[in-house]
Amino acid sequence: RPEVTLPPRKRLDIALGPRYEVGESSSPAAARPAGEVGYGITDSWDEIVETLQGAPISTDTELGGYVREFETRVRQDMDEIYTRLDDEQTERQLLAGRLNMLFRDRRAHAYTRQLMETEARMSREAWARATVASDLVHGEVMSLRTTVLGQISEIRELQATNRRRQTVISELLRMDHRRSIETSESRT
Repeated sequence: RPEVTLPPRKRLDIALGPRYEVGESSSPAAARPAGEVGYGITDSWDEIVETLQGAPISTDTELGGYVREFETRVRQDMDEIYTRLDDEQTERQLLAGRLNMLFRDRRAHAYTRQLMETEARMSREAWARATVASDLVHGEVMSLRTTVLGQISEIRELQATNRRRQTVISELLRMDHRRSIETSESRT
């Protein structure tokens, strides 16, 4: 016998359709005691049967009242069941949507991760190059400083030599000037 896979509302409509008679069931579910069916829903049929046991039904009006009460309870229970099923289905759809979104975004997240890793690697390489360049510049600066200090001391030596030569030249010019005066006086 093939299994029916209809939604609960369709199954109830088919089960309670006009062509079927509702009778006593031999299934274990029908033999269970009255109480909670699940999801906080009370088994209304068992409540009505318990209420009617021992109470004789005297008129069709009372019976009609019981049937209407039963029908109202069944509708309320069905509405509550369908509401809970709809809520559950909505929640499942939301979860499925989130899952689909994560699957769609998976490639973008992988690309972002790859970009971040590349950026981190390039940053480390740039830092290493900057450190090497800084060390090279420091070496160049020290070399230039040594060169400048050597040139400063050479300039000082040249200035001292220049002063000595200027002194000698001044002395020679003075002596030349005196000789020239002496020579001119001796001619006169």
